Amino acid sequence: MGAVLNQLGANGSTVKYLDNRDLVEQMPTLSLIITAATAFGLVLLGGGLYEFLVVDPAWPSRPDIVQPIRGGISRKRFWMPAHTVFELTLIASLVLAWSKPDVRFWLLVAFSSHAIMRIWSVFDFIPKALAFEKAETVDEAAARRWSRRSKFRFLFDIVTCVSMLATLGVVYRG
Repeated sequence: MGAVLNQLGANGSTVKYLDNRDLVEQMPTLSLIITAATAFGLVLLGGGLYEFLVVDPAWPSRPDIVQPIRGGISRKRFWMPAHTVFELTLIASLVLAWSKPDVRFWLLVAFSSHAIMRIWSVFDFIPKALAFEKAETVDEAAARRWSRRSKFRFLFDIVTCVSMLATLGVVYRG
């Protein structure tokens, strides 16, 4: 872990604390990968926020917005590469940090939260999204239900990102 440093406290007593700067210097690759994974996780969070604040309120009444064949957005052009890059950097972070329990803990929380959201998405949300994208007509009520339920996935994204930020805190501050 970090070096123990002594510092004069406000009341004149000596305070000991851990300084993780040497940990960061010893692990430049890990620090860089965790920083990248956190950044990519925040990109996913931003994409989810954009979808449920901007796209989801509009598309149930205008399905062509999410139908690429009709000139709408192609969600997969963003989500597939964004998830792939995040997941690869998260896995790389876990592999590199496995021997560091304090770092590994937060990475495992992030991994678990993200995995739950992705599994839920693969088996429930993605098939329905693809069906909406290909449908000639869309049941607006069903589309609105899908959009409302989709917001719950965002909570998992928040847990993932908070965990990644906590990981950065452990690596850079201790």
